Amino acid sequence: MKPPAESPRSIGDLKPLTPARVGLGRSGASLPTSALLDFTLDHARARDAVHAAFDAAALVAGATELGLAAIEVRSRADNRRAYLARPDLGRRLDPASVQHLEGLGEAARGRVVLVIADGLSPTAVHAHALSLLHRLLPQLAAARIGVGPIVVATAARVALGDEIGEILGASLVAMLIGERPGLSAPDSLGAYLTFGPQLGRTDADRNCVSNIHRAGLTYEEAAFKIAWLIREAISRKLTGVALKDESGDGTPQQLANKSPLA
Repeated sequence: MKPPAESPRSIGDLKPLTPARVGLGRSGASLPTSALLDFTLDHARARDAVHAAFDAAALVAGATELGLAAIEVRSRADNRRAYLARPDLGRRLDPASVQHLEGLGEAARGRVVLVIADGLSPTAVHAHALSLLHRLLPQLAAARIGVGPIVVATAARVALGDEIGEILGASLVAMLIGERPGLSAPDSLGAYLTFGPQLGRTDADRNCVSNIHRAGLTYEEAAFKIAWLIREAISRKLTGVALKDESGDGTPQQLANKSPLA
């Protein structure tokens, strides 16, 4: 006896499984009004995230409350328009910041430098960076990984961490930075890890833990992955394409049973 045929699946069955715009329907030859309004709202949120003000002083104060020394720097992009139009300016420190860091000497010789940077979504940084640090620091301490000063960077691209880490003599730089906003996540935070930071490093030399936001990785999940990668990077003396995330079974329970971000 033949088993009963399965009922055909529709594209609408995907809607509960993804924030992507699927099964929107139509009104004549156009989108339904509700779908169009949702798209317009999400687009506005993404634009607002890119242009949001970055409060470096508040992040310095937050890092201080966590018991860490904090330093403010900025890139050569002196305003948001220049930052968006000239990515190269966001990859190098301005002269005053270079002088300030050089005045500290190799303050992080052999240690990890954590950089908090605005990137393309200051909104993400203010929403998540300090909460993530609060979960990450105990894991680094448990692994006996020394952490240097926190650097808060304005108008920064990922590669700015290379110059920061090189000047401070860091063994590894971990940059927490706002990712390019999407229509489903305007506040996504990313963490980029580079062993042996120095000018000239490329993206192939980095590891990335991305999509840290309320509908993505929780702080606990992200902190676990970042700490695992930092520990392995220091042990193996490398990051990038040669270092794969093999945390596997050691991943915290939240990966299997997600809980909301606190």
